[in-house]
Amino acid sequence: MKIAILSRNPQLYSTRRLVEAAEKHGHEAHVVDHLRCNIEIEQKGPSLYYGSEYLEGFDAVIPRVGASVTFYGTAVVRQFEMMNVFSVNSSRGIVHSRDKLRCLQVLSKEGIGLPKTVFTNYSRNVEHVVESAGGAPVVLKLLEGTQGLGVVLAENQNAAQSVLEAFNGLKARVIVQEFIKEAGGADIRAFVVDGEVVGAMKRQGKEGEFRSNLHRGGTATILQLTEEEKRTAIKAAEAVGLGVAGVDLLQSSRGPLVLEVNSSPGLEGIERATGVDIAGKIIAFIEKSVKK
Repeated sequence: MKIAILSRNPQLYSTRRLVEAAEKHGHEAHVVDHLRCNIEIEQKGPSLYYGSEYLEGFDAVIPRVGASVTFYGTAVVRQFEMMNVFSVNSSRGIVHSRDKLRCLQVLSKEGIGLPKTVFTNYSRNVEHVVESAGGAPVVLKLLEGTQGLGVVLAENQNAAQSVLEAFNGLKARVIVQEFIKEAGGADIRAFVVDGEVVGAMKRQGKEGEFRSNLHRGGTATILQLTEEEKRTAIKAAEAVGLGVAGVDLLQSSRGPLVLEVNSSPGLEGIERATGVDIAGKIIAFIEKSVKK
């Protein structure tokens, strides 16, 4: 098969591993910078122009679209879909996952466990907003934030109200979320491929840090999920519409709670923590889907 890997940097660990896995399975892998693609739309059909040639003959595409270029990246994925090329993650699923508020609304509709979350249109009644999320401490998150950036823990009512007022004054869109104390500054990254959890790790924030992101100095260890945690992760990926997803969970006294569903989860942390060939699992998913 001929597989396109949409990535802006061929040297990234995840990109390199996907190329290696595709070639190991006997396929042809091409790294394509989605921002350098020209989308051509005309009566005779959709096409993509890249560099000095058209992108033709592809069987599948693996999108690795960064959050800052979601609009154009998903447009390129959509064009591949219009050209009848299988994508491990649909353009619609990527858009759903990138809109944090919409993603939480979709998960809520499916009855999936979530921290209580409040969103308002720059309400002046910030005291009520904080109380609606369960009262301080609360977590405030920028809707456009990634890798732990734009996430603030407000430990008391005054701090929560002050931070929310500051965000509102800047016209920054934020959600206010219940703080799950019993999680202890740790979360779970469950890696879902084709409706199955193929690897999971526990990420622990460094001392004094409530955010567990590996980019912020967190550590990762292999973890055996409970059946409920597996079901929650699989259901979340399915609800958002992703064939490949990193589902972030919190362990709470009322069961697993979904924090986020990531459509371009990194492979380095999960492969090193678990020893599982995640890239190979993604290629096997493509083989199965294209054959079907």
